[in-house]
Amino acid sequence: MRFVLRSREPRWLGPAAVGVAVLLTLALTAGPIRLAGAAPVAAFERYLVTPLSTPNGVAEVLLSATPLLFTGLAVAIAFRVGYYNIGAEGQFLAGAMATTLVALSLPDLPAPVALPLGLLGGAVGGLLWAFLPALLRRRAGIDEVVTTLLLNPVAVLLLQGLLNGPWRNPETGFPDSASFGEGYEMPVLFGSRVHAGLLLGLLLVAVATVVMAATPLGVRLRAAGQSPTAAGFSGIRVGALQWRSALVSGAVAGLGGSSQVLGVQHQLTGSLAVGYGYTGVVVATLGGLSALGVLAVALLLGDVQVGAQSASIALQLPSQMGGVLTSVLLLTVVAALSVRRYRLTRLTRLRPAAPEPVPRTPVAARPGGD
Repeated sequence: MRFVLRSREPRWLGPAAVGVAVLLTLALTAGPIRLAGAAPVAAFERYLVTPLSTPNGVAEVLLSATPLLFTGLAVAIAFRVGYYNIGAEGQFLAGAMATTLVALSLPDLPAPVALPLGLLGGAVGGLLWAFLPALLRRRAGIDEVVTTLLLNPVAVLLLQGLLNGPWRNPETGFPDSASFGEGYEMPVLFGSRVHAGLLLGLLLVAVATVVMAATPLGVRLRAAGQSPTAAGFSGIRVGALQWRSALVSGAVAGLGGSSQVLGVQHQLTGSLAVGYGYTGVVVATLGGLSALGVLAVALLLGDVQVGAQSASIALQLPSQMGGVLTSVLLLTVVAALSVRRYRLTRLTRLRPAAPEPVPRTPVAARPGGD
């Protein structure tokens, strides 16, 4: 038995494979949930249904999904063109730190000036954090997976150093920055904690969808990601596309960090480094590297995160069980995506053909025969 590449992918296969992956995820996680002392059906209801049953729960899901929307979209933009950016976590933090620098340096600006300036600072911060790995990849051929990944703990250490040093809160003495001025508070939506960063994320999703589906640039990006060698032979500058996509990816992740400090925390804290960038890799992969897929998966994981808190309180389940559910879902969906492109076939061994009999010459016809 072996996997061979499909010549044509049936349209029904994609949804069917994802559906099977979801069912397999539920089956695989039912055991750990039962071992933790809860009924699997009740736990799945808490994870997936309960957060969506009240307006406040829906608002919390949207709030949890907002940073994942930015980091997932950032990773998808880079992965789509064949640049494997694993540094969205560091770029997210760099954007938050750049926004904090703007807010602390210019605290009295009015909102029409402060908010665009703070968001611009976040985008520039994420872009600058992505600049060095992209430059090393383009000029020296150094693997971006290693460089982007190693810069993540550097960003965390820089964040901790600033909060324990020059940005320590002067009033409380805690390792948090001072609160931002009133002009740096993002407008809230629906009378809840959901902020305008969600609208910015949705706008980026719409732009990315149009670019990828309806522009020549999108065709070149897809070609460069699917087959860089063939794209290069056709005249596409693959290196330049990867360079620009890497910088755009860093800027989008930096915007995510900026919107988080402007819309939720209103100051820079150490709790910001909770793995939004790493989860963005999961979001982009599960979403099939498409903007609409990233949106759907971000909402799903936001639902699971809020549901994990509910299950922890109501069913006494460990809060990490939501991460287990997400991880198993990632593995099963990746396996399902492989099935979409390949099919399992049986190789049959061919029996060697029997040798043809050698014709025998009659004795009478032999030379010198009787």
